[in-house]
Amino acid sequence: MPFYHSLGKIPAKRHVVFRQPNGQLYQEELVGTQGFGGLSSLVYHLYPPTRVRQVGDPYSVKPEVAVETNMQALSFKGYDVPVEDDYLESRKVLMVNNDIHIGLASPRFGNDYFYKNTDADEILFIHRGSGTLHTMFGDVPFTQHDYIVIPRGTVYRIAFDTDDNRILFMESFSPVFTPRRYRNEFGQMLEHSPFCERDIQRPDNLKTYDQRGEFELLIKKRGLIFPYVYDNHPFDVVGWDGYHYPYTFNIHNFEPLTGRIHMPPPIHQTFEGNNFVICSFLPRLYDYHPDAIPAPYHHSNIDSDEILYYVEGEFMSRNNIKEGQLTLHPAGIPHGPHPGAIERSIGQKETRELAVMIDPFKPVSLTTTAMELAVEDYHLSWLESK
Repeated sequence: MPFYHSLGKIPAKRHVVFRQPNGQLYQEELVGTQGFGGLSSLVYHLYPPTRVRQVGDPYSVKPEVAVETNMQALSFKGYDVPVEDDYLESRKVLMVNNDIHIGLASPRFGNDYFYKNTDADEILFIHRGSGTLHTMFGDVPFTQHDYIVIPRGTVYRIAFDTDDNRILFMESFSPVFTPRRYRNEFGQMLEHSPFCERDIQRPDNLKTYDQRGEFELLIKKRGLIFPYVYDNHPFDVVGWDGYHYPYTFNIHNFEPLTGRIHMPPPIHQTFEGNNFVICSFLPRLYDYHPDAIPAPYHHSNIDSDEILYYVEGEFMSRNNIKEGQLTLHPAGIPHGPHPGAIERSIGQKETRELAVMIDPFKPVSLTTTAMELAVEDYHLSWLESK
């Protein structure tokens, strides 16, 4: 949940005369979600944001589903996702339902065109890499282990500092917020929250581009890309204010909650959307009851799938897990620590693991790309080795 922010020049009141030095009116645009009832920002352009010069033929980027209904524990070799030059082409969707799409990307470069997702808020977790997200709201620098939250409708370009980049991305078909239990009725982060407003990095360095010509914008809607050409640069903004804008949150700014005995996964929750949550697992002290078992207990996923993306460190509940690997433990069957993990954890004082967990409350289907990355016989890995 971002908070109020303003950059550049704005008038003293909303919806009033606001003129450029040449006497022309600045063009006001309300950008927001959930009709007029959600988060929004008022943006002031040099030119009307409606100046379309050309619309091309749409093409499909819908993920191809290979397994509609899954009832098997699976793991995926995430670092086997192919490296691509182009940012958009590098994005490979692995898991889908009506609430969220989850995928991986390994782009060498960003995009020299502009891009807008009109269906989904995007959450990019930067496993490896750094760079800048360029938007009409200003620049959003990012670094390794940042979450980048990009509200739907945000026109952006992404630029990387190197050609070695790894991204876990999520597309949420509902707005993404911080958990309600972390906020008071006014939206302020509460004292017991594991992070606060100081940890959210907002846009800065607003640049106004007064350029006319042909500017390519790829717009995503319902699994199709619509190529548009606009008459002026999309970043012609002189100022804006509101609550709707992209921001970053570094996973290491999440302060882990601990207890005397093992605490359940909701203590790691970082974001929420409709029918899913996103959690952050960080290096932390283990439970401090003298007889505590730090490893998680076996649990039945009756209401949700559990997807874990392993970033780095030792993953105490799993055997033979590598960086960039994903696991999917589906709703309907129990899962828990691998053989030996429970005994291994007893007496341990801390963990160095770093991981992102996504819990969709509706089952996910698996794409062709996901099945190409699947680890053979992962579902048998709870059998004791002979």
